[in-house]
Formats: sequence, C-alpha cells, structure tokens
Amino acid sequence: DRDRIVHSIAFRRLRSKTQFFVAPEGDHYRTRLTHSLEVAQIGRVIARALGLDEDLTEALCRAHDIGHPPFGHAGEEALDRALVDHGGFDHNAQTLRTLMRLESPYCTHEGLNLSWEVLEGLAKHNGPVHAPHWALAELDTAFPLELEGWPTLEAQVAAVADDIAYDNHDIDDGLRAGFLELDDLLTLDFIADQWREVERRFPNAPRDRQLRELVRGQIGWMVNDVLAQTRAATGGMDDPAAIAGAGSVHVRQALLPPRTDRHGRQGQCRNRTPLADLLRRSGKNGNPVVRESACARAASQPAHRGLYRGHVGPIRARAGEGVSWG
Repeated sequence: DRDRIVHSIAFRRLRSKTQFFVAPEGDHYRTRLTHSLEVAQIGRVIARALGLDEDLTEALCRAHDIGHPPFGHAGEEALDRALVDHGGFDHNAQTLRTLMRLESPYCTHEGLNLSWEVLEGLAKHNGPVHAPHWALAELDTAFPLELEGWPTLEAQVAAVADDIAYDNHDIDDGLRAGFLELDDLLTLDFIADQWREVERRFPNAPRDRQLRELVRGQIGWMVNDVLAQTRAATGGMDDPAAIAGAGSVHVRQALLPPRTDRHGRQGQCRNRTPLADLLRRSGKNGNPVVRESACARAASQPAHRGLYRGHVGPIRARAGEGVSWG
C-alpha cells in the first residue's frame, strides 16, 4: 500500500500544494509533499518505539494530505462554497475518493486497491465520523469502513505525527519568511525553556543555526512526550482487544487537549494548542498561517479484513527509552 501511494500521480501532485504559503518563493519552504515525507518519518519513529505496524503507519502518513486542493485551507473553503449546491467539499473525503476511485492506474481494478486498514485509518484518523460528507458516505456504502468506531493506533500515530510536523515546521518556515519573530515564540513557556537550553549549549553559534536547533529540539521533545503519554495510557494492556475496550485516549500528547472541530463535530475533533494559536494570530490579512492541530485520538482495534493481517500486537513499553532527534 505504501509503495502504491508513493508511485501514484496524486502523491506527486502534492509537490505544488502548500499549507503555509500560497506560492512560496524559493525551494526552502515546505510543500504538502515534503510535509508528508516528514510526517511519515516522525510517524514511523513513534510506531517503531511503540511496537506498532510501521508500514501501515507510514502509508497513512504519506497519504493523509492527498485530498487537499491548492491554495491551502483557503482553497478548500473556496471549493466548499462553490460546491454548496452539490454537497460541498471536504479534503479528507476527497483523499478517500482519490485513492478509491480517481487514481486508477491498473487495468484490473478501480482505484489503488488499498487494504481496508489504510482506508479506515484515513477516514477516521481524527476520530469516529458520525455525519460523513457525501463523498465519504458514498464510499462507505460501497466498501464499509465502520466510520462510527475508533481508528487503529497506527491511525492515531499518523495524526499526532502530522501535528508535530506542521507545528514545528510552520515555525521554521514562519521565522524564515518573517511571519514570526523569536520574541513572539518565547511567550510560550515550553518554547522559552527549549530556547534557553539551546543558548546554554551553543552560546556562540550563529542565530540561524540556533533557531534550527530549537525546531529540532521541539520535535524530539514532542515525540518523547507522545511516547511517555501513550505508554502511560496503555500500561497493562497487552493486546488490541484490551485497548479497543478501554474507551479512552491512548496515542496522546500533553499539549493537545480535545475540542470540537470548526464545524462543531465532536467525533472529528481537532485541538487548538497555544502554539497553533500564536501562529494563527501571526497570519497576514486576517488569514490563518496554519490550521488547527489535530486532537489525540481514542484508540480501538477493529476486526481486520482484507490484505493486511493485523497490527503487530502488544504495546511494548520500554521504560525510560526515548528518541534522540538528529
């Protein structure tokens, strides 16, 4: 599945789509393609540390933005308004529609013919879907994805990896472009603590290297926070059935309290972090610079079907083991 996604036209088209700048000047700023690669790297590290299925996690990370139109979230809002008489537009539903219907390079079947777990994880990586968009509802009728249940741990990891990647890389791009000032970031205690540590360790380093060290450190800090929080939440659980029956959030990050999304939907919840609020306030002309952070997802393990035979199994808690980001 991961390889089919990587070789698809839809994945390559992410090269010209952005989430931070509408039309970035130069090649130092992220596009949705480079962002997806970075999300996949972070997701795979977390999945490996937690003993999850790394290939499933990476496939979800690489495909999660495929349904986004050009021009960032402003482009999605414009499409949604233009299609209001036809049911509107939703990027997540478009991701599934692209992978299951529109991207059809094979002579033997429609779509990429991805396994159920990949499609289910993409549909529900923000949580259960109680009121699906028309496009997602149509696909669910043809190939049921159990939309009202909680997604796999791998899907939850992909979602929190997305949060970590764009929160930190938007800082990197924002500082480079002049949208953000370091003094603005230092109003957040957790960033101020990291910055003091950077200055202590590298007092004579050039400022641009110190700033990049800050971003690297933040990614490592957030990844280790996810590992610690998730291990604490899954303590004593040694099989997917136990995790599914727990009914509580498992793949989590301390900085991500749950809330409803911009449409007021509880099941597809997003979060607003202090960092995302700061970046949003830094938007020019009233437009947000970044989208809101996704929430930590509650865990469940559905019955596995199709080509994929199941998640690796027990969460292998490795007390005291963290990730060194380099």
